[in-house]
Amino acid sequence: MTTHPFRFGAVAGQATDADAWTGLARRAESLGYSTLLVPDTLRTLSPFIAAAVAATATTTLRVGTFVLSVANRTPEAVAWETSTLRTLTGDRFELGLGAGRAHAEQDAAALGVRFGTPGERIERLSQTIDAVKDVRVLVAAAGTRLLGLAAQKADTVALGVPQHYTEDQVAAKLDELYELAGDRFHDLELSMNLAAAGAEPPSWLSVPAGGTGVLLGTADEMVDTLRRRRDRLGISYVSVNAQYLDEFAPVVERLTGT
Repeated sequence: MTTHPFRFGAVAGQATDADAWTGLARRAESLGYSTLLVPDTLRTLSPFIAAAVAATATTTLRVGTFVLSVANRTPEAVAWETSTLRTLTGDRFELGLGAGRAHAEQDAAALGVRFGTPGERIERLSQTIDAVKDVRVLVAAAGTRLLGLAAQKADTVALGVPQHYTEDQVAAKLDELYELAGDRFHDLELSMNLAAAGAEPPSWLSVPAGGTGVLLGTADEMVDTLRRRRDRLGISYVSVNAQYLDEFAPVVERLTGT
């Protein structure tokens, strides 16, 4: 397994005003996060606009989508937005795509667009990747068909597995991806998102012990866990809910680039 260097992203999609949003972006940059990633939901900021504003407030921070629901925009529209953001951010924009998370169908209906069947959305995702051409693309995937597409066309694969999945269950998914990707597997950057991180679990979160979607412990313990996961699973790109930006910062400082 090829070992990619660690990098870290913060996932955020809400702010009270422009000052709060740009302040968050600058804070993420100062703490060493590689990316600020914006979800694509009607309950969060518009991802392309939010990414653009964050980029204007920073100099090295990369900005991206995590992840666009491909039902909401045509491939051509995504290519247009992506090209513009790459140009105006100095190529600091990263495109993340998905076929539709929970509640994405309701968002599509509210936007007046057709959500489509799973097969149609996967085909739309494939067309969108083709439309953006030379851009590095992250694809969020869990099911076999999406893993197959990611294996063929993605640069980064974000495993969209439930928070309670154990390392053994994640390993099984990665075995499937390995079989689908063949020689490409070693070039893929593997990513997972953390809903929470730090010394104590939040009161609103209930994840069984051993779930990979929450990383608990001291900075030393979290560092050791992520190193072990990279050694075993190959996961090197870790994003975290921006609510835990500061709690997770010591891990970012110690592991980034190693």
